[in-house]
Amino acid sequence: MTTPLSTTPLDRLGTLRPSTLGGAAPTIDAKDQARIKASAEDFEAFFVTHAFEDMYGDLSSDPLFGGGEAESIFRSFLLQEYGKQVARTGGVGVSDMVQKQLLQLQESPR
Repeated sequence: MTTPLSTTPLDRLGTLRPSTLGGAAPTIDAKDQARIKASAEDFEAFFVTHAFEDMYGDLSSDPLFGGGEAESIFRSFLLQEYGKQVARTGGVGVSDMVQKQLLQLQESPR
């Protein structure tokens, strides 16, 4: 069940709308929003990295010049950077959902 946009405290970009908070100003400042965004992006990078590891898991290395422990270490670093780059450039949508949920949790009454 989806709620209409007018009753959710977040607009479509994930920022808080003061009109849904009973007239009160949002309590999350820009610094906290930036940290939440960075955490959500890190989570998406982790998620994408593991997806890449599953995709590259069955690839065999070149028998003449490849293989060994160094290649597996380098591949893990390479896939981590791929995951970070995908998350930085828009990702697959995981960070947006995580960011919205974290912002909603921060604004909910305790």
